[in-house]
Amino acid sequence: SRLAHGTLPPSGPFSTRTTMRPPTLTTIALLLAALAPAGTALAQEMRAAALVPPFSAAKPGKPPAPWDTIRINDRKTLTTYEIVQNSNESVLHAIADTSASALGVAVSFDIKAAPVLSWRWRVAGLIPDADNSVASKEDSPARIMLEFDGDKSKLSFSDRAASSFAKNLGGRDLPYATLMYVWSNSAPVGTVIPNPHAKRIQMIVVSSGAAGVGKWQDLKRNVRDDFKRAFNEEPGLLKSVGVMTDTDNTGTKVEAWYGDLAFSPAP
Repeated sequence: SRLAHGTLPPSGPFSTRTTMRPPTLTTIALLLAALAPAGTALAQEMRAAALVPPFSAAKPGKPPAPWDTIRINDRKTLTTYEIVQNSNESVLHAIADTSASALGVAVSFDIKAAPVLSWRWRVAGLIPDADNSVASKEDSPARIMLEFDGDKSKLSFSDRAASSFAKNLGGRDLPYATLMYVWSNSAPVGTVIPNPHAKRIQMIVVSSGAAGVGKWQDLKRNVRDDFKRAFNEEPGLLKSVGVMTDTDNTGTKVEAWYGDLAFSPAP
């Protein structure tokens, strides 16, 4: 998919929501973490735990704010995302039918404080002929998307041109760097695949092949280590977290389910 344009919108529930609501547990945890002494383990753990609103705390139906749709561009059909019950627990259900869009949440977080990302996902099937290294076949039944800030003045002319093109097509700039975890048809786990549409998007295979199809997979990655391996530099602030199921290039249909995403300090 043309994921070069999958950045979070500058407006909407991330920055313009004005309705007064009681503070959520996530808000309270963030406030307490901010009040805790800087650099303490407690502050790090609370901040990481509160970073990504859990799907398991949501009621069935439309994913609640601050989760929001991330459009690839206006010409793409949207993937359907819905909170459903699975074994008495709420999870996110994604259905892509010749479609591509993500579901994301804006954050501002130093990944070095809690670099270990844990999550679980399940897919109903693979996407025939999908190949993340080929632009015309670049689809995946399940992805985790992490967008990072950085000094864009360091980018090459071609990277800046790609960002300008993305803004013209999708209405927003590329982030400095995007790291994705993907389910591949055949590439070995651990393979780093540059996105064929934009090299500032790097993908790491964390699930591969049909062996785990239909079953929940529990996954854990050190995001800081993966970012350094993919981009050869330290990560900047993490600016958004998202999930994505897409079949716009292959014109097929696929389903996926996502459990909670949580960050924790390195052991």
